[in-house]
Amino acid sequence: MPDQRRDPLTKIADALGSPVLGAVLGIAGLVTPVIGWASERVNLEVLLFVQGALILVLAAGHLWTRRAYIRLRRTHHLKAMDDARYYDLVRAHLERELVSDYGEIADGHLRVYASEVPRLSALLVTTLTDAASEPQRILAADLTTNPQLLNWRREYLAANRRFTEGGGTINRLFIVYRDDLLKQDFARALLELIGRHRDIGVTCGLTVRDRLRADEAVDYVVFAAAAVLVEEEQGDADYTRGRSSVYFKGVHRWRSRFEAVWGSGADSAPRALQTYEAAVRPMLDASAWAEHRAAATVDTL
Repeated sequence: MPDQRRDPLTKIADALGSPVLGAVLGIAGLVTPVIGWASERVNLEVLLFVQGALILVLAAGHLWTRRAYIRLRRTHHLKAMDDARYYDLVRAHLERELVSDYGEIADGHLRVYASEVPRLSALLVTTLTDAASEPQRILAADLTTNPQLLNWRREYLAANRRFTEGGGTINRLFIVYRDDLLKQDFARALLELIGRHRDIGVTCGLTVRDRLRADEAVDYVVFAAAAVLVEEEQGDADYTRGRSSVYFKGVHRWRSRFEAVWGSGADSAPRALQTYEAAVRPMLDASAWAEHRAAATVDTL
């Protein structure tokens, strides 16, 4: 979860933009000259100094408010609506949702649902190039229960292609149940999917889901050192359901988690995929599937 603690500078800046402080300073600005006028012995220089200080604090608070908050127009022409009360209730509800969503974004966290997920996924890839974030690398862990699902993410795959053509690198880890790897139809669909990803420049790897801890068997994408998209509920083909969260803080923890499962050398996920593919592709090409041979290979990964 995002870190909610604020540093002292942020607290001071928020205090400057506080409506309460603004009201107090406004009242003080009115009272100060009155006291000076009523007092028989008033130091004009002190009075001018106090007035100047109040103006500066008010100006600083105004500038901070403009920088820290989004200004949106609120309608006051309720009488122009056919049903003013109904409109006002709907407007108030939508405003609460909008403020809630922007509050999450300000804290470095964003939730997206259903059809918003693939659109935001493509946006995160595209923005990685626009922001020139370093390293230009995407690390993706996919809980693969239906290889066809990723083929239907056309907008996201197109963004991936543009990213690799621009010099970026993508490592995609397919996390698959042992029993699925022993099925002929699943193996064929998985290798076809991997082939499509290789065609757009993605480095692919394979690991057996049954051997991972619960915190390792997670569907997520790490975008450089900038953000991580965590898929909490996998979407269906048309993304009529699904839920994901984007975190802009603590990204290094997800990167370390990916690298630990990806591995290196002879124990790496790409080497495991190479071993599995070398064993099952000849059987698929010859239409001579042997589950016991596939099982023997998977058990060595």
